Amino acid sequence: MRPSTLLLTLVIGSALPLHAQAPVVTPSGDPSVRDDTIYRLAVNAADHPEESWAYLLDDGIVRLDADGQYTETFRQVVQILRDDAVDDWQEHSFGYAPGHQKLTINWMRVLSPDGTVISAKPSQMQESDVPAPMGDPVYSDEHRIRTSLSGVKKGVLVDYSYTLTEEKPFRPGDYFGGWTVTTGATTRRSRYVVDVPASMALTIVERNLNFKRAERVAGGRRVYTWAAQDIPQVKGEPFAADSNSVIMSVAWAPKDSWSAVGAWFASLARPGFTLSPGAAATVHGIVASARTLDDSIRAVHKWVTQDIRYVSIDFGIGGYRPRSADSVIATGFGDCKDKAMLFVAALHSLGVTAYPVLLNSAGGVVRTLPSKNQFDHVIAAVKGPAGYTYTDLTDDLRPYGELPSPDQGNFGVIVHPDGTTEQVTLPRDPPDVNAVADSLVGTLSADGAFHGVFTENTSGLRAANLRSTFANPLDSTQRANVTRSLAAHLFTGASGDSLSAFNGKDLAAAPRFRLLVSDDDAVMHSGSTELFTLPYPPPKDMANLANALAAQPPRRFTIDAASVIGPISTTKVFRLTLPEGWTVQVPKDVQAVSPFGSYSVHYAQTGREFEVVRTLSGTRGTLAPDRIGDLITWARAMATDDAAFVIIQHAGTGTHP
Repeated sequence: MRPSTLLLTLVIGSALPLHAQAPVVTPSGDPSVRDDTIYRLAVNAADHPEESWAYLLDDGIVRLDADGQYTETFRQVVQILRDDAVDDWQEHSFGYAPGHQKLTINWMRVLSPDGTVISAKPSQMQESDVPAPMGDPVYSDEHRIRTSLSGVKKGVLVDYSYTLTEEKPFRPGDYFGGWTVTTGATTRRSRYVVDVPASMALTIVERNLNFKRAERVAGGRRVYTWAAQDIPQVKGEPFAADSNSVIMSVAWAPKDSWSAVGAWFASLARPGFTLSPGAAATVHGIVASARTLDDSIRAVHKWVTQDIRYVSIDFGIGGYRPRSADSVIATGFGDCKDKAMLFVAALHSLGVTAYPVLLNSAGGVVRTLPSKNQFDHVIAAVKGPAGYTYTDLTDDLRPYGELPSPDQGNFGVIVHPDGTTEQVTLPRDPPDVNAVADSLVGTLSADGAFHGVFTENTSGLRAANLRSTFANPLDSTQRANVTRSLAAHLFTGASGDSLSAFNGKDLAAAPRFRLLVSDDDAVMHSGSTELFTLPYPPPKDMANLANALAAQPPRRFTIDAASVIGPISTTKVFRLTLPEGWTVQVPKDVQAVSPFGSYSVHYAQTGREFEVVRTLSGTRGTLAPDRIGDLITWARAMATDDAAFVIIQHAGTGTHP
């Protein structure tokens, strides 16, 4: 019998004992898989010239009990195909929380393809606490086990297995599991086993599977098995969307409801919906000078976002239960849930209705699989006559009512003090809200010197970087560096002066700046003409993008339009007053519109004034793979605007006097 046929029989057939429970993997091995059979699946590296490694086995086994205790055992057998994979596989790190979890490294070994052991265990192993980073510190009880393997080189196999056990679940019966069959590398065998009580109903979401799962019930347990073989490498593609028909995956959870998840959080957070008399007095002091209710809300928002530092204390249930407002105020710090609940409670003390909102900071929540494990972030929703206004209290440079990009469009659960919930989709700003408007207006003298004024106005998501730049007063050296950098970005060798900016921490201030720009040698002499380099370069890189996309093999992934340009808009205006009698050879206008965005450039000379207006706006949406041709066509149309400079002639002779 051929090895591939033998292993398929092992995985799908005899992988499970007769009582239908998942195999129990220990440091002694996995009774359901023969190691020698796996090792004989080694590939010929010459047949995979573009892959750094291949998975001979990618294996996951989950056993979940009714009380929420579970074990997860994972095993990978990796064949190193190229030297550049050595660093990826000789160092490993595993994390767990010893207060409620146990981690066992079942084995880690390096072997030759014939099974000869090169190293039977890690040459170094160390367990330590996870240090809190100094920027946005997170203090937790997580430990990490680091290991170093010896003997890892091209041609060898790395075989390792570990088991994580949850012994004290914070919310009994809550679990969210998933498995990606498509690993991104050639995978000879993939197996995922889920073992649950037969009475436990699951919701299962399968995407793009080209095989069916197996189910077996016996001894009061139900076991689901997903087994596949010879999954080819799937190469990534530019601008690929998450929603595609390529990546095979499985996600599951016990049947639950978002209302139950929200009620659980409410039970933890309920004391935080009200303030103590001392905390309420602090809040009323914050809003003492406010003239309107909106002023009061914004004053509280600024206080929580900027005066309460972000520091996370993530010990045990503290990862879910907010700290008291008194504690947050006294210490001057808190994490997302602490800050959100302080804001909510502060508004309640002012007679304003507000609630915490649970969401995932990276998005991607599977809405049909309710679980606390799908949430890792908390923001706030303020109820008003027109609906909810959402705010993320961890973003200290975002005005009230604006959301950072990762939050926008996300699924969220609003939690009321009584445990009732509302499911919402957070709003997204249209591209014209996330705008940058640049303007450079100046004059060119007869001796080729340029003097002008540059201004930049930003809004929405585009304002974040500018607010960060001017969040703190600049000293003389910093101001000189920023001024020089801004001027040089417009003209090589240009100098800047009289930088006028705003206070980035003043959330009511318009995010804009103004700068005087000078360049004493702004033109380049070329025979009988003058060449003037335009301050805003054309999108010449779009030609390279079009060529790169056209050279790709037939596309498989859907296209995420937002990843091409983004949900943003940009307007760049350049106005130049020329010496009397000078004229510009005006380039041709370009206008290009597609499902991925719009681009236009307009060139004109009226009297002595030469003007260039460029606009670019992106879109959102998911488009079918065959729309890649539209993107290529659009990129090439944009690239026809290739006027990096203009030719200036003197009236009459076409030469400089």
